[in-house]
Amino acid sequence: MSLAHGPRTLAIPGPSIVPDRVLRAMHRPAPNIYVGALVDMTRSLIPDLKKVARTKHHATIYIGNGHAAWEAVLANTHARGDLVLIPRTGSFADGWGAVARGLGLRVEYLDFGNRVAMDPAAIGQRLRDDTDHEIRSVLCVHVDTSSSVRSDLRAIRAEMDAAGHPALLQADCIASMGCDVFEMDEWGVDTAITGCQKGLMTPPGVAFVFYNDKATRARERADCVTAYWDWVPRTDPEVFSHLFDGTAPTHHLYGLREALDMIVHEEGLEAVWARHARLARALHAAFARWEDHGTDGRGVELNVRAPEHRSHAVTAVRLPGAGTRLRDWTETQMGVTLGIGLGMAPAGTPEWDDFLRIGHMGHLSGHSLMGTLSAIDAGLKALSIPHGDSALEAATAVMSGVTSICIPDT
Repeated sequence: MSLAHGPRTLAIPGPSIVPDRVLRAMHRPAPNIYVGALVDMTRSLIPDLKKVARTKHHATIYIGNGHAAWEAVLANTHARGDLVLIPRTGSFADGWGAVARGLGLRVEYLDFGNRVAMDPAAIGQRLRDDTDHEIRSVLCVHVDTSSSVRSDLRAIRAEMDAAGHPALLQADCIASMGCDVFEMDEWGVDTAITGCQKGLMTPPGVAFVFYNDKATRARERADCVTAYWDWVPRTDPEVFSHLFDGTAPTHHLYGLREALDMIVHEEGLEAVWARHARLARALHAAFARWEDHGTDGRGVELNVRAPEHRSHAVTAVRLPGAGTRLRDWTETQMGVTLGIGLGMAPAGTPEWDDFLRIGHMGHLSGHSLMGTLSAIDAGLKALSIPHGDSALEAATAVMSGVTSICIPDT
């Protein structure tokens, strides 16, 4: 017998759960794409997108996923042969580097592995060593969706400034924007990118690039940008279609408008951040109890050991010999789909099955997260995977704000 018949929960790190009201906003006939309500509504998106990115500078919309945003931001800020420095904390840094190479850029990695955050001092030292200023950009993945490592962009900017280096600080915020605290202008980030399918709670298909005046100046020497990727005609154009270099992604825009209403005008971005932080702490508290199993290390283990470097949107888990088995069980028996491990071991090897990820981003309440944690707890028991006790009690203690209960360091 399976208990999966009924409502199902998608707990992967994107696409995230789409709110019903976003789906309803998208469920309409095709609109006029030249004049009228669509044009006016789309213009209203830009100020609210800037509020989510915490910038007063420029925002552009592209039809595409996060990979499209990678290409857009690099094409607008670089010339062929430029050197970019990529501090690596997971496989999405590799992906951004591959796009850079495809555009004819030179790529240098600072590899910090898959479990710890970027070391700002090491980045600063590399820039000090670059006395000829060959490095044109430092490309940082704020939260790597594969490893769930979150790095300190403010500290990285401070090191770049202390080094007196003119490189751009470019940030991939695809997993973090709308979930983890991100302050583009205050932290001195020159460009930031994200997609609509994670914290912004809209079906995949639209990506966003934010850039400041320093990045605008870099555009002047960029020689690998094509008409489609060029952000100049997309930024505040008089002709509506120039926003997208053609036909608008009409129904995504209606859904995005609804999602931004929920984030910016109803809950409020700071409250959204606080909700994600509390729910992430609850999840981490549960895992701290599951980890306390006193075995030979073959049981549950959070990938990121330092609590301050754990994402509030996604959590990567190590579960030697049982990651895939647990995912399969929660999906078929409980109706909860957990994310595959990504980039932690080569696909097709036995080690690939040792990992999983939990998405806790976007349209997520305490009730829905507790359902996911309960499904995991049931799976650990059903599969006889070594684990500690009282995980659900620890999670609810965090959610309730009860401090008299002993909660492990999260």
